[in-house]
Formats: sequence, C-alpha cells, structure tokens
Amino acid sequence: MALPYQSAGLATSSEVQNFYRGWKFAPIWFQGGVAKPATADLMRILNRAPLDGLANGPALAATVQAAMQRAAGRDPASVAYAEHTLSEAWTLYVKSLKRPTPGMIYAYDMLKPRNTQADQILSIAAGSASLAQHLNSVSALNPVYAQIRDAEWQRMQATGTSAPDPRVVANLDRARSIPATGKFAVVDAATQRLLMFENGQVVDSMKVVVGDKTKLGLPTPMIASMIYYMVHNPYWNVPHHLVRKTVAPGVLAQGPAYLKARGYEVMKDWTPESTALDPKSIDWKAVKEGTIQIRVRQKPSGANSMGDMKFPFANPEDIFLHDTPMRDYFKLASRDKSNGCVRLEDAPRFARWLLGHEPVKPSNGAEQFEQLPRGVPVFTTYLTAQPENGQLTFVKDIYGWDPQPGSQVATN
Repeated sequence: MALPYQSAGLATSSEVQNFYRGWKFAPIWFQGGVAKPATADLMRILNRAPLDGLANGPALAATVQAAMQRAAGRDPASVAYAEHTLSEAWTLYVKSLKRPTPGMIYAYDMLKPRNTQADQILSIAAGSASLAQHLNSVSALNPVYAQIRDAEWQRMQATGTSAPDPRVVANLDRARSIPATGKFAVVDAATQRLLMFENGQVVDSMKVVVGDKTKLGLPTPMIASMIYYMVHNPYWNVPHHLVRKTVAPGVLAQGPAYLKARGYEVMKDWTPESTALDPKSIDWKAVKEGTIQIRVRQKPSGANSMGDMKFPFANPEDIFLHDTPMRDYFKLASRDKSNGCVRLEDAPRFARWLLGHEPVKPSNGAEQFEQLPRGVPVFTTYLTAQPENGQLTFVKDIYGWDPQPGSQVATN
C-alpha cells in the first residue's frame, strides 16, 4: 500500500504526492521503519547544494534532519512524514542539479538534461541496487563537474566559508551539460584546448584557437551538438564581416586579381548547387558599405583557411571545428584569435579519434564527406576554474563571462 501523504510541504510536494499515489512498493528511504544509511548521504549532499545552484540546500538538510528525528520512534505517521519529506528534498535537488546550462545552445533535445520529473527521479532511486551509491553517482553529475565542485567544497570547509565563490558556481553551470560517460569531445574556450573523453576519462587533448571577443566581438559560443561526418578538402565561406572589411576593400584596390590570388570566388547564393558569378558584376563599394551582402568562398588549397579538414555539427551560429594552415597561433599562450570557429592543432589526429581509423578521402574533389561510424557528441564550453590536486586555479577570463569574486551567487 502507498504511504499516507504527510510532509513538510516543500516545493515539489504535489509531484511527489502523485508519485506515491501510484507507488505500490516499499518506501525508498526506510526499511522496517528504520532509516537507511543513505539518508546521511542526502543530508551531506543538501548541505553542499549551494554549489549546485540550490541556495536553500542547508535549510532543506535541516528540514530533513528534523523529519528524521521525528521518525526515530518508528511511529508510522512520523515515518511516512519523513519518507515523503526526504523524497521532496531529493527531487528538488535533482531538478536544480540537472537544469540546462544558461546560455548554452542545445542542437538536439537528447543532449539536454534528462530524468528531471519526480516520478523518474524517485522510481530510479527506488530501483537502485544501492541507494547511497545512487545518490552519490547522481550528485557527481560528471567527472569535470565533480572535480570543480569538490575542490571548492573542500576549500569552503577548510576556511569555514558558508558562501561559494560565484566564479565557481558559474563554472559549474557551464560544466553541468558535459556527459558522465561515453565518447565525446569538449572544447574549452577558456583554456583553448580540445579534450577527448572516453568513459569519463580524458584520453587525448590538443591546443585550439577560439573566438576573439575583445577585437572582433566573436567569442566561441557554448553549444551542445553532434558530429556525424567530416569534410575533406572543404571550401571556406568567408564571414560577412570579413567580406565587408577585407575582401571588398581588396577588390576595390586591386580588382579581380585580389580574388584570384587567394582562391576566392563570388557565389550566386548559399545553396549547395550555387554557381560562381563574374566579380565585375558586383557593386563592391556597396559591399564595403554593408548595403548588400554577397557570398564569397575560398576554394580548397594549401592556403585555404579551413586547411584540409573540417568537422561540422548542427548549430544556428555556423560554428564548426577545422584544420588551419596558420600554425603560428598554436605557439601563443592566449589563442583567442578566430571568428568564432575552432581551429585544431592536429586535425588528422582528431579525425582518427572520431573515426577509429585513418581518414580516407573518397576523392580529391572539393567538399568530400566521410561518415563517422556513429555520432560523437561535442560540447563547446568555458571553464575558467581548473581543478588540480584537489584545488582550483582560475585562468584568465578572456570573455568576461565570470562574475566578480565578491558578487552575489545567482542560485535557485
């Protein structure tokens, strides 16, 4: 029989009540009227919850503790009260923990946080082989997230600080969308590195060049998407701001020879079947002034800005990963030099990791596609808080996305 509904009336009360109305099995948190050891894990998790974005986590822990004390005498009504209160607190915590990353573009719904409904949260907990292990696994979220949070929690405990560093909370918001397991790639614009993960472990990494916010106003955005194929011998479609500021003035000064020397061609439209136009038919002065926009692309060559390979993934900002002939940027300590896309230090190595074998061009023609055996998730993010040996260091906030250390933490 379902337990009679009594609780402290937390924000998730009605959802949890609906769950218990349909739940026909044993209580989740109690066995034989005695609290399971996992309840201590729940209180520890709630006390740490301000780092997870749940500001009233310590207050919830106190509510849970009071309910547990009330149930200590094993009175059925008091046990029912505690059972429901613990479920409401756990549901509230998981909902906060698994909320989407603010500002992240999710190209596919499957990449958004899942299992955020009370019936899902509680039925999974109830069916776990070890409730304590389940709570700790869920709260860890992913290895990157857990390392950042645990380092800050250790600092808070060591210093007696009750409020987390708001920069850490911002970084945790960005890290929460990274998967816990599987094969996936993470581009960290803060450190300008690409990390290749397999089953929660970094198996390889390389330098990257990311978007320039300071001079160009084009930071690499946060995106969660999928890579399904790579492109050999890619074209480079020149961004509109470069067509206006660089290409048009070059043509006005040098004529069509400027385009020919760089392998540029003017296209009729943006369709795959588009044909090239005579550059002399273009009003280049109007292009320079920005009153008209045209498509200019660079043909594949050793000088092509895409290099020999690119790795597209769905997103509305037209961001992708690609090779580059501009190798000097990888010698720099700060590599925020691109128009938003991500240039790879070693594109062939990344291709081998994606494919599981050496990349093979179908032909030497332009825009040759090679399908991956299976889609690989890719996440572009921004992690200025870097864990090392249980402590955090902060890299330079090149995009200015971090709150100031003394500012108020934005939490639920």
